[in-house]
Amino acid sequence: MLSYSGILLYAKLSPKLSIDSANGYYLYDNEGNQIEEGTDEWISLSQMSPYIINATISVEDKNFYKHSGFDYLRIIKAMLINIKNGKTLQGASTITQQYAKNLFLDFDKTWSRKIEEAFLTLRLEAHYSKDEILEGYLNTINYGGIFGIENASKYYFNKSAKELTLAEASILAGIPKSPSNYSPTQNPEAAKQRQRIILDSMVKNEYITEEEMEEAYNTELTYIGVEERENLSTIMYYQDAVFEELQTIESIPKSFLETGGLKIYTNLDMNAQTILDNQIKEKLVDNEEIQIASVLMDPNNGNILAIAGGRDYNTSQFNRVTDAKRQVGSTMKPLLYYTALENGFTASTTFTSEKTTFTFAENKTYSPSNYNDTYGNKPISMAAAIAYSDNIYAVKTHLFLGEENLVDFAKRIGIKENLEAVPSLALGTNEIGILEMMQAYSTFASEGYKVIPHFIQRVEDMNGNVLYEFKAPNESILNKSTVYILNELLANSYSKEFIDYNYPTCINIAAKMSKTYAIKTGTTNTDHLIFGYNKDAILGIWMGYDDNRTTEVSDGTIMKNIWVDTMETYLQDKENNWYKTPENVVGVLVDPISGEPATETSNHKKIFYYIKGTQPYATSENLEESIAAFKETN
Repeated sequence: MLSYSGILLYAKLSPKLSIDSANGYYLYDNEGNQIEEGTDEWISLSQMSPYIINATISVEDKNFYKHSGFDYLRIIKAMLINIKNGKTLQGASTITQQYAKNLFLDFDKTWSRKIEEAFLTLRLEAHYSKDEILEGYLNTINYGGIFGIENASKYYFNKSAKELTLAEASILAGIPKSPSNYSPTQNPEAAKQRQRIILDSMVKNEYITEEEMEEAYNTELTYIGVEERENLSTIMYYQDAVFEELQTIESIPKSFLETGGLKIYTNLDMNAQTILDNQIKEKLVDNEEIQIASVLMDPNNGNILAIAGGRDYNTSQFNRVTDAKRQVGSTMKPLLYYTALENGFTASTTFTSEKTTFTFAENKTYSPSNYNDTYGNKPISMAAAIAYSDNIYAVKTHLFLGEENLVDFAKRIGIKENLEAVPSLALGTNEIGILEMMQAYSTFASEGYKVIPHFIQRVEDMNGNVLYEFKAPNESILNKSTVYILNELLANSYSKEFIDYNYPTCINIAAKMSKTYAIKTGTTNTDHLIFGYNKDAILGIWMGYDDNRTTEVSDGTIMKNIWVDTMETYLQDKENNWYKTPENVVGVLVDPISGEPATETSNHKKIFYYIKGTQPYATSENLEESIAAFKETN
């Protein structure tokens, strides 16, 4: 008892906390425009409807005005109920405790954090009145990704908190217990059930009558404020990703009390976000269940310009960009082929494309197949294998090089997953997050430089002091000439010169392209992926179902059209910004299927690129003239 009295005295003697802006944050896009989030409108209790005050106290902490920060009887009751049922069914946090917890940037559950929160609770009670604590709580609590009661009132109902009706207040008061579950725009049925609990508690605590409860519960509500947020279904995924990244930055204090709030300058490009959002809405209209994860990024610095963590934040808050891992299929192949080029392969290197069973030690076998069981049944070039996404060629290359080579290379360019050195790795059987794949592909898009995808550019405290600023690594990790050759090979994925026994994987969107892109698609039974880029932008997309349902071929077509229309719209005011041929790289006019130098009788002709000295012998005496003529006519 003496020690507890000492703690109380210490809390009383501690400096008074400044909380009137604590837990405030301001998000800015890449042009410095404030995004409409954060506790930017602090209002007094007198500016709030009595309904929201009474509803909050009734359901969260009915003894708020009677205890000194901890409700010990409630704690004992909750412990007994939880012990009896063998699981946590009831919590006992007071409003002051919840407020103390929300003054931290993260929700660490360690004992040291719990002790910090407990002492902060005592300091709040020691220095502030109950009204001041309740005011701070209501101005900072999470209402489904919207922080503060004034922001929430405007977001959901397009009105001030002072104007909230009982029906509206009882809906909002139910959200903080589980913002993702009880937001009325994300889970209206659960929100309605929660509203009944709120209203019932208000009756029991004599704030309202039975008649008022029934009238409020039966009132039909319209969430008109939502429509004013530029009608973007995906922008909240970006905000969530920002706060997830914020918690990983060591130079940022873990408590808002140390900063008085934060100014967070992000890489969000509202134009890019709008374009991506519109494309998703337009092209997924006929399939209400399929999900998407997409990232649009500047490959030169890793600035993430726009994301879609799902098709609609209002229906699912799960962020598939930051938190999901899926099999990446054939989008793994460019990593394999860079490794091959690095180890002596060229664009003309051939393997036979035919149905193949690989036999290993102990009579183990592996029998991959090509899409639609389509094979050339003849030697094909690496360029053709990439254009068709030939699985047999990929596995042969993988086994020829040794499986560990691909594992090591993937680590070199940013893949952190524990990849298995097995034959099927070449076909993308490992699950990898889309951000890791974006980092890997950006290494190719940046001509060999290390790229770190990031959402936050700079963080300041409320006085403008810079707490963090992103520094891009200026580190070349791949050979620029080899990267150039790979990029040219990936640009064949929509090239008409490869129409032969098979079709290039992206030939069906070629007519929409006004610029040159390096593109690779990937398909599994449950996933469709595409990554494509030029010097100005890189866009990655995954489409599929959260429950791993089998997808349709048409889903892949939709995904490719989202990709090309997003890129073309975003880059519409830019010139075709492709890569300059390095001095030690030479182009040769070849037959694209066989990889042999083209002749006058060749049915197909295409320029392949090689490190000087590795190109195939050209029989034409006028090679430069032949290439120049080919470029003019293509």
